Formats: sequence, structure tokens, C-alpha cells
Amino acid sequence: MRFVDTNVLLYAISSDPEEAAKADRAAALLNEPDLALSVQVLQEFYVQATRSSAAAPVAHDAAVALMNALLRFPVQEMTVPLMQAALVTRARWQINYWDAAIVEAARSLSCDTLCSEDLQHGQDFDGVLVVDPFR
Repeated sequence: MRFVDTNVLLYAISSDPEEAAKADRAAALLNEPDLALSVQVLQEFYVQATRSSAAAPVAHDAAVALMNALLRFPVQEMTVPLMQAALVTRARWQINYWDAAIVEAARSLSCDTLCSEDLQHGQDFDGVLVVDPFR
């Protein structure tokens, strides 16, 4: 199973002509059946997609509808054990806490791949391999 990071969701709704190839790739990826995500990813998507300073802010109802559609995938909730694991991962790998929480959410759902352009392509976090789907 593959875990998708927030940037995949944001590219899927992008109307920026310069991001057209990434938008197409993100949309295709979200149509595949073997994906997972976390509550954190959904929250980050909502905040970034609907912020008034976004190039093309998404309306609340449209963002919520997309988030509800994504609930067809397994979604990892934030738990105390996940938070504690993220703190260990953050210290061990010297990445920011939010990225560490993404890595640990992927691990919690037994994902072997983390689809993200925010972390280093090819980085292996003890069994969770980062793959940039836009390369």
C-alpha cells in the first residue's frame, strides 16, 4: 500500500497551467486503489486549499466533498503512540515533526511507500520508502 502526502491532494485540484502535468499525475494517482492517508494529510489539505491567500482558493463545501471522497481509502488517525513514534523519528532522522508524523502514519498503516515531493526521493525510513510521484 502507498501513503499519499498532502502535496498530492493539492496538485490534484491545481488549476495553475504550470502545474498541469503534476495535476494530471496526482489525479491519476488518486484513482488507484492501493492508497492510504492520514487525518493530518486531510487537515493540511483543507487548510492549504481553502486559505484566502491561495492562488485559487477552494470553497469550503468543495474541499469537504473531496475530503469525504478520500475517506474511501484507509485513514490513519492521530494517536498518542503515533505522536510518540513521530517524535522519535523526528530526532533520529532530523526532519520536522509534521513530516515525521506523516512517515509514522504511513508505517502505522503498513505502507511501504510514501508518495511525496516534500521529502527526499529514495529516502528509506526503516521500511517506508519516499517516492516522488512527480519525478
